[in-house]
Amino acid sequence: MYAVFRKELADHFNSRRFMILFLLALLAAVFAIYVAIQNIRSVVTADTEFIFLKIFTTSGETLPSFLFFISLFIAIIGIALGFDAISSERVSGNLSRLLSQPIYRDAVINGKFLAGLTVLGIIVASLVAIVSGLGLRTIGVPPNSEEVLRLIVFVLISIIYGAFWMALSVLFSVFFNRAATSMLASIGLWIFFAFFMSMIAGAIANARVPIDTNSSLEMITQNVQIAGAIGRISPATLYGEATAALLVPELGSLNPAMMLISTYIAGRMLTPLPFSQSLLLVWPQLVSVVALAAICFAVSYIKFMREEIRSI
Repeated sequence: MYAVFRKELADHFNSRRFMILFLLALLAAVFAIYVAIQNIRSVVTADTEFIFLKIFTTSGETLPSFLFFISLFIAIIGIALGFDAISSERVSGNLSRLLSQPIYRDAVINGKFLAGLTVLGIIVASLVAIVSGLGLRTIGVPPNSEEVLRLIVFVLISIIYGAFWMALSVLFSVFFNRAATSMLASIGLWIFFAFFMSMIAGAIANARVPIDTNSSLEMITQNVQIAGAIGRISPATLYGEATAALLVPELGSLNPAMMLISTYIAGRMLTPLPFSQSLLLVWPQLVSVVALAAICFAVSYIKFMREEIRSI
């Protein structure tokens, strides 16, 4: 497995795909940090805590925040690293030659997945480090120990989220013979979860509990709660909630109904949650994303181990 891992890692770093993805993600991060620096004074007051974290969550009028950009690019990078992991080897005939050597099947798929996960981790950690360095140089406020811990957990959750999309693309790569089909299936599912799932959740909630401008707060709360529960089917929603709770300590609840009530009555919590409480708050979302990634990889592993591989 180590030999396969090193070979795949070298292929990733030497490929144009890696350079293009990293440059696009870096460009988006630079634009996001520029927007955050231009608008951070409007969200920071004399009593504001965790000023350094505002770099990652502050958005402008025309461009969203770094958190929005990285949520998009992590899924794209994960898909790009796994959509042709097995299908390209099968079509080219290299898979049968590889397995004719003294290499176990599980070493092939495990080595490829670990190499992609390593590349994904390097990209995410590099982007967060670059944004942190630019933000530190610009605003001149160093992060405290709790902010560093929150950023470390944010990087870990982002890697796990990217691992889900990579595991899903590897799954399609095992099931489909063509890399293009695998890529289209992965991107189609990502578009559905990232953009259409919220619309479907809102439509179902409006069908169950119709609301208008004259609706009571109780009906609006029920509508939002139903939409939030259905929306959590999407891994993108789980990742968004987890990262928001980590990078915005003032967010005291991930319950859509409680968030709506706090918006109507008193806004966000005045006292930020400590790191341990924020970690407990995002624990269900984190476990759900890990479980989804593990299920996708387990199914692709079993399918790959059982399928018949012929030489072309």
